[in-house]
Amino acid sequence: MADLGGDDARHLTRVLRAEAGQHYEISDNQTAYLAEIVEARGGRVVFRIIEPLDSPPAPVRITLCPALIKFDRFEWMIEKATELGVERILPVETVRSEKGLAEAARKRMVRWVRIARESSQQSRRLRMPEILAPVDFERSLSEAADYRYFLEEDRAPPLLHVLPPGRAPADRVALLAGPEGGWTDAERQSASAGGWLAASLAPQVLRAETASAAAIAVVINAWMKN
Repeated sequence: MADLGGDDARHLTRVLRAEAGQHYEISDNQTAYLAEIVEARGGRVVFRIIEPLDSPPAPVRITLCPALIKFDRFEWMIEKATELGVERILPVETVRSEKGLAEAARKRMVRWVRIARESSQQSRRLRMPEILAPVDFERSLSEAADYRYFLEEDRAPPLLHVLPPGRAPADRVALLAGPEGGWTDAERQSASAGGWLAASLAPQVLRAETASAAAIAVVINAWMKN
């Protein structure tokens, strides 16, 4: 048996009009199950587990390290990155991030986790991504991964061209996406010195949130083909 309470339960009973006997797919953030509702009233829904569901593993483990940008666009990015399948999101304060965003971001962590959870449910993800506390740019460069790329404009080779030829699902990829004003020369030099490879996505200049989504899609598809 599995119990669901709070706002999610009220959404099921009051908005979706869930009733006993209906089947749903549920997850404990580890395994997905087919389940049948045995009780649905007010703020409580009780499920009977029928069977576990096959859940294909992610083709690659991605940590997105996006520069902090205006929160409406940053939250759109969280939603899309979650749908695309990233494992972790590490917000980064860069030189050209608006002042005060890092401090304000810490107050929005609960909201960002909720956005990731709802996006995970919508996209039928088995596990929601981890949303980490913001760090400064220098700290982000120490992020551990097998392959690390910082997204540039057209001065860098295309991302698809710098990905490794041999790929495995256990590989960890980190993507560092810049702010609205782009990287400073000092940040470029620091990233390069830290072992991050520059990569571009298009001949056009992309918005920060668009670049993040595009880079994730390229990496996911490259590993799926392997």
